[in-house]
Amino acid sequence: MCDCGFTKGNRWFRYRAAAIIVENDCVLFATNEMDDYFYSIGGGVHHGETSEDAVIREVFEETGVHYEIDHLAVVHESFFGDPGGTLEGLNCHEISFYYLMKPRGTQELHGNSFTHGVKEQMCWIPIEDLDKHRAYPVFLKEYLSKEHTGVEHFVTHECVK
Repeated sequence: MCDCGFTKGNRWFRYRAAAIIVENDCVLFATNEMDDYFYSIGGGVHHGETSEDAVIREVFEETGVHYEIDHLAVVHESFFGDPGGTLEGLNCHEISFYYLMKPRGTQELHGNSFTHGVKEQMCWIPIEDLDKHRAYPVFLKEYLSKEHTGVEHFVTHECVK
């Protein structure tokens, strides 16, 4: 399948579906051996695929678990770069739909996923400790510390360093 996105020179654009998965006051992030930071669970929406179908597929690919969607929570416009990881040298622009997933009552996962050819590890981070980690997107700690009604919109300009 073909992701909805493109690369032109050093510019990279992607339409992404992402998950907010919370279990026992911890939120699930991914990392890998090339990047020294954590990132949200999710990935590119395939051409012809809905963002809802994409997030369910991506969550299963990364965790090995079938999570259900609770609701669309956030639309995130992100502008970022990565001077030394899997996206090295790219000027990135990403539109992400973040879905809050229904909790299962367990942190047990069965994933075996890769990103850009590099093995990923899933990590449960206590929400109260998110600011102690390099975890992207940065709005999640504040978002998870409050009650919400409706869909929220965030725009961030982040350089991963």
